[in-house]
Amino acid sequence: MADDQQAMLLAAIQRLNDIGIDLSREHDEDHMLERILVAAKDLTRADGGSIYSMLAEDALRFRIIHTDSLGLAQGGQWGPIVGLPDIPLYREGEPNHASVVAHAVLERTTVVIDDAYAVEDFDFSGTRAFDARTGYRSVAMLTVPMCDHRDEVIGVLQLLNPHDAAGAMTTFNASQVRLVESLASQASIMLTNGQLVQQVSNLFESFVKLIAHAIDEKSPYTGSHCRRVPELTMSLAEAAHATAVGPLADFQLSDDDRYELRIASWLHDCGKITTPEWIMDKATKLERIHDRINEVATRFAVLRQMILGEYAAETTDVSAGGSAAAAQRRDADLQQLDDDLNFLKRVNIGGEHMSDEDVARVQAIAQRQWQDAHGQWLPLLRPDEVDNLCVRRGTLLREERDIINHHIVATIDMLEQLPFPKHLRHVPEIAGGHHERMDGRGYPRGLTREQMSVQARCMGIADIFEALTAADRPYKKAMPLSQALHILGNMKLNGHIDPDLFDIFIRDGIWRRYAEDYLRPEQNDAVDLRQIPGYQAAVAAAGHKPDESP
Repeated sequence: MADDQQAMLLAAIQRLNDIGIDLSREHDEDHMLERILVAAKDLTRADGGSIYSMLAEDALRFRIIHTDSLGLAQGGQWGPIVGLPDIPLYREGEPNHASVVAHAVLERTTVVIDDAYAVEDFDFSGTRAFDARTGYRSVAMLTVPMCDHRDEVIGVLQLLNPHDAAGAMTTFNASQVRLVESLASQASIMLTNGQLVQQVSNLFESFVKLIAHAIDEKSPYTGSHCRRVPELTMSLAEAAHATAVGPLADFQLSDDDRYELRIASWLHDCGKITTPEWIMDKATKLERIHDRINEVATRFAVLRQMILGEYAAETTDVSAGGSAAAAQRRDADLQQLDDDLNFLKRVNIGGEHMSDEDVARVQAIAQRQWQDAHGQWLPLLRPDEVDNLCVRRGTLLREERDIINHHIVATIDMLEQLPFPKHLRHVPEIAGGHHERMDGRGYPRGLTREQMSVQARCMGIADIFEALTAADRPYKKAMPLSQALHILGNMKLNGHIDPDLFDIFIRDGIWRRYAEDYLRPEQNDAVDLRQIPGYQAAVAAAGHKPDESP
């Protein structure tokens, strides 16, 4: 081999290595395809080339087209490919060997053609029609299938009309064919790796959403929580990323950060898998497997019959002279019984506050006696029923609320057992921090604001606001928007939520967009931002003018 030929070959090999290194740094598939085509044309001095992708329907689709002499560039960054149909591998059930690219795929072989107009084995009518329209002439052609690690074709690289060093058109020589085959092999591996990474990522994200969906389906009362919190979290994080003023002006999100936050948001309540349904779905204070208010009502019915029996003789014996008065006493006792049962039914529903008077009334009712089928006298309410009915807020006892709260511990434990890759290593911290407080009085770890990431603090606000405005909670009515924002403002002032993120949440109207998308019309009442606790001073200090929402 002559020295100049050897030098050219070494230079080509070095160029091939450089291309491989360059391609290994590219993660966008369209950009990678463009680089592959440009590199192949560079190695062979080809005037034109195309890359096809394999479709699931046994067909090839143009992805990139580039012809220097025509100034033609389509696909990828050069815009969509227009007017070029997919190429089927089979026609009417028979292999499509008439197409050179389909033949290369079907036979897993490289096809080298010196003159497309002199070959009769393939149908080049489409190529000739293209030449006729453009004044081009497709002569030499190199078609190389691109196979993955399973020897399955993922695409085809095709080059046209190579030139020599002097610029004269020539044919593809054996060295060039081997170089292009080597490039196609490298490119196939990199494309496959990228596709596998994307497929695994898609599978993982789908699995994460599946878990969230299962948790939502587990409870009819929080059926949208795991889907809405990610929306709010991402909106607030993006607003913090975009802000150019205030303490968060330097906060930035990379694409990896966004993906990590999205995954953490979907997984933030995964520990609820461990929460018993009868606690998670406890719609009333006496509910377990069923609502025990019906058992209480049965005792009241028995007691009603007992009262009727006690007054039966007095109300029917006219000679006694007291039948009318007895009837009045009976009716008063029955009315009191009905009032007490209706009262218990009301307090059983739960709410935001139960007064001392109501608690005392429950305890007084519990002291009444009724007689069961065995003649045994029993309290009208059992001790555990009294405890449940006297819950001051909501429907849960303290120990039941502790079980509910344990879901965040379970979430952290579950996520910390997963071998997250480096770009997802903060998922447990982000997902596990949404019940912490800025003042260190949250749970489960009592973290302070400085110990938490901005992303975790974003999720804390999102989780609270979704819960405040949710219309599917059994123990409270759908909260108006103005009330929810007022409560959120007080949470800023008492050290519960991040004050800087709260200001962005209000200032950038994240609450408004969420309300338009998810809240019931009757919840979207008028909001005067000047009335939100903790916001007016912050806005004035930042030089913004508070607005009003109709």
